[in-house]
Amino acid sequence: MVGGDEERAGFEALAQAGADEDGAVCALARRLKADPKPSDLKAMAALWLHAAAAAPERIGWIYDEAAEGYLGQPVGGPPVPISRAQKPEAIPRAFWTALWELLEEPRPRLEAVNLTTKTAALTGLVSPGMPARVGRTALAFPGVKAAVAQGYPRKFTLEALARCPAGSLGAQFHALIVDNGFDLEVLDREALGLDKLPPPLDYLNARILQCHDLWHIVAGYRTTALHEVAISGFQLGQFGHHYSAMFLAMALTRVAFERPEGGPLMLQTILTAWTHGRRTTPLLGVDWEATWDLPLKDVRAKLALTPYASPFPADIFEQLSAAA
Repeated sequence: MVGGDEERAGFEALAQAGADEDGAVCALARRLKADPKPSDLKAMAALWLHAAAAAPERIGWIYDEAAEGYLGQPVGGPPVPISRAQKPEAIPRAFWTALWELLEEPRPRLEAVNLTTKTAALTGLVSPGMPARVGRTALAFPGVKAAVAQGYPRKFTLEALARCPAGSLGAQFHALIVDNGFDLEVLDREALGLDKLPPPLDYLNARILQCHDLWHIVAGYRTTALHEVAISGFQLGQFGHHYSAMFLAMALTRVAFERPEGGPLMLQTILTAWTHGRRTTPLLGVDWEATWDLPLKDVRAKLALTPYASPFPADIFEQLSAAA
């Protein structure tokens, strides 16, 4: 069992309440950097769950303060309007039941697609008031309103990518999808009913499904276990992506309860990626089809985009698994 009943109850209470005092998250992050105590790691995980499951308006504040405290410098990205005045949504008991069950899943069973599906299911167990707040939060991030105004995204096609010249972004994207047996949009948007979601959630969810693997290439994230965590931090920093907020909170909670010695690796990775996302030109509304024939270096130059500087080897988990 992940945590005893009393420990779980205390964690749930902190995740519900959050933190209101300016500088509180920053101070917690500084303590974690200087002396990574398991109790402080659980407190940070609870605050991330607070943002993901109760108060999405606090995502920018919580992660900016965490990054500043842990990395030792302000994030420096464009300001994201935040509100701590609105009362947090109540986190339903069904959410907690599903979360604890997910955390108790044996690692071999949590393959990428299974984990994605189960984490996405958590987002469906939050309070009915959350979706509207999630949408408003995303619209506060730079470039999101303009991207949403473009309308529901049309699909990319493998046929168009296959016609791209060697060395181009389109050719690299095509190779990533075909060589690895990936689906072009990660999950089926029609099966998920994304077009039936209220705006801007319809656009946001469909757009990130089609751009996730593309952003791996453009922003410099490899398709390894560590960089799947990292790119979630990047996506969260770009537009407050709700699934990424939930995934990161769940991942940090699992580390905090099971393997707290892994906290420094997770925090350094996630918070450098969050900072990278906050400092990078908004990518959501980019006309990617117009860049397919360009070399990757030219696309990055056009977007003034510096690729992610990973603080650890991208394949560190794969190396450790092979060594074991």
